[in-house]
Amino acid sequence: MSERRPRPLLSPRKHAWLRPTSARPGAPSPPATAPAGADSAPETAAGDESSVVHAALYHDGRRISTPATLADTFRQLRDQQDGMAWIGLFKPTEAELVSLAEEFDLHPLALEDALEAHQRPKLERYGDTLFVVLRAARYLDDPEDIDFGELHVFVGADFVITVRHGAAPDLSAVRRRMEETPELLRLGPEAVLYAILDAVVDGYVPVVAGVQNDVDEIETEVFRGDPEVSRRIYELAREMVEFQRATRPLVGMLNGLMAGFAKYRTDEELQRYLRDVADHVTHTSERVDGFRQALADILTVNGTLVTQQQNAEMRALAEAGFEQNEEIKKISAWAAILFAPTLVGTIYGMNFEHMPELHWTFGYPFAITLMAVVCVGLYFIFKHRDWL
Repeated sequence: MSERRPRPLLSPRKHAWLRPTSARPGAPSPPATAPAGADSAPETAAGDESSVVHAALYHDGRRISTPATLADTFRQLRDQQDGMAWIGLFKPTEAELVSLAEEFDLHPLALEDALEAHQRPKLERYGDTLFVVLRAARYLDDPEDIDFGELHVFVGADFVITVRHGAAPDLSAVRRRMEETPELLRLGPEAVLYAILDAVVDGYVPVVAGVQNDVDEIETEVFRGDPEVSRRIYELAREMVEFQRATRPLVGMLNGLMAGFAKYRTDEELQRYLRDVADHVTHTSERVDGFRQALADILTVNGTLVTQQQNAEMRALAEAGFEQNEEIKKISAWAAILFAPTLVGTIYGMNFEHMPELHWTFGYPFAITLMAVVCVGLYFIFKHRDWL
């Protein structure tokens, strides 16, 4: 294989941070990779010195070398005819990205995205290099939460570079799967991209199952009248918005890849695999859309049930108030009825010497009759007004 001649990066004024460190006298060599372990070792950063997790060279679908440093990877790839390098990084530094950019002719805009992260899923072509951004997800059982990770993939004619920002996905499993199926790995970097896409999409399956279980639990809590269910609906709806942002763009991305099958002469077997991934992505995206609609409907139902419960409580309070008011009216009516004879008896019980009718022969019968007439009159008045 002829020696690789990287093209110069863009203007150093615009992308000063991308200046290659090797161009300065006495600059350190490219960072070394983490010590190569067993094939089953998880692809996570091993230590603080380097973010390079794993680097390997492949030929005809089989691993032929596991270089100890990025410099060794570059040198061996140059010397190997029809070889392919697969380099995995976890939250890389600027120096590591610069060395990769100089060697593999990576576009500065893609490197900025890979360094800063927080990108939406997308697919871009920069010359002969394909740049893919993916949002992986995993379901955490204990907090009943979704953890999102970000993965950037550079795919060239003879290399694949993965840059992870988060725990998901487990690329070590992807590497094992590819190395166990050399007939697929020999199809080249596009096959690795397919395997990564497939792993990310397969990772959505347990998330969808976990969310379905949450939705079922929320429905039960809604009809049980749990006062905390509104908050849980809101939190899950926010996660579904994030999940939708991770899955919906994949449909267009895979359609774009499939549209380029003829132009880029993609292997027919690989085309079938990618169509299968596209079907799974479409299914997942539809499930997520369904979850969002279901949560919106559940929130509406919960609001209706809460309103009905409040109305029932208000009605009960109103009925209790009405009954209490009826009792007060009865008490007030009897108090008024009893007040009349009490008033008469009180006045004539004051024992003043000079009072009219004190010495009248019919004074007592008159007072009794007066009290009876007033009481009976008040009784019929209150009865007519439904106070009694």
